[in-house]
Amino acid sequence: MNEPATRVKQLAPDLWLLDTLFQGSPGVIASYLLTGPDGLALVDVGSAVTLDTLLASVRAAGHQPEEIAHILLTHIHLDHAGATGPLLRRTPHARVYVHHIGAPHLVNPSKLIESASRIYGDKMGQLWGEMLPVPEDRITTLDEGSEVRIGQRTLRALYTPGHAIHHVAFHDAANAAVFTGDAAGVRLEDVDYVRPPTPPPDLNLEDWSVSIERLRALRPETLYLPHFGPAAGTERHFAELRERLYAWGEIVARGMRQGENDAQIADDLAAAADPEVARAAATAGDPEQEVRRYELATNYLMSAQGYMRYYRKTHPEALAN
Repeated sequence: MNEPATRVKQLAPDLWLLDTLFQGSPGVIASYLLTGPDGLALVDVGSAVTLDTLLASVRAAGHQPEEIAHILLTHIHLDHAGATGPLLRRTPHARVYVHHIGAPHLVNPSKLIESASRIYGDKMGQLWGEMLPVPEDRITTLDEGSEVRIGQRTLRALYTPGHAIHHVAFHDAANAAVFTGDAAGVRLEDVDYVRPPTPPPDLNLEDWSVSIERLRALRPETLYLPHFGPAAGTERHFAELRERLYAWGEIVARGMRQGENDAQIADDLAAAADPEVARAAATAGDPEQEVRRYELATNYLMSAQGYMRYYRKTHPEALAN
């Protein structure tokens, strides 16, 4: 059997970027491979659909999947954790590290699958495959300040809600780096544009603002983004994320006040943001392709639905005419 195509990049002697090639598109969903004498670690693992690509990528980096000892999840959304259950069947010594709020939904993913199904409908199988339960005895729960030692690195969990209530980032203080999960937004390769991923049900702008400030105050030199790859210029990155998070919120609130539905508000977001992405991507090759890749990473309809739930639940006064 031929190995799936892979796209891997060594970032440091002990760190690799593994592209999961989500839906056949490069540079959309990443996993990070860390090496050390006590086994390998993966930070986020992508969709169950791309598990074979992930395993082939580990091998392309010069290692074997059986060496994986640590699976660190920033949060349990299907593009970050969907492959966890199937992966454990191939990695007999691996443990899963996840925030304590997210852990029960790995053990019994029925509510997570139900929630995602409301967003993705009949595309669930194509996008995410089968999310299998994770045995409870293979989970280590994380709280604020929990530390995981991987080789020469110590990764400290930082509770960073806003995108998701169970979200953590992993701070690598010695290397002035953060494995951010979605708390630092989406910034695809070679495109200088930060887009907020705002799915339901947990979006909270106030919490996310606090999380952004926490990460910014660390003064990291590098953000390891799952969407996608290492990013420098972190001060400007965080400022752009926060500004756009609220600007999109204003677009959604205005649409809600005008009686628009989620599809119409998604079109409003696209009308505002797609030209910005295209301009930012003008030197990266095909601007239209970059617009499509951003939509694959975090689609407008999902983003609109996240804001709409947030306003109805948290700020109904913002919807009054």
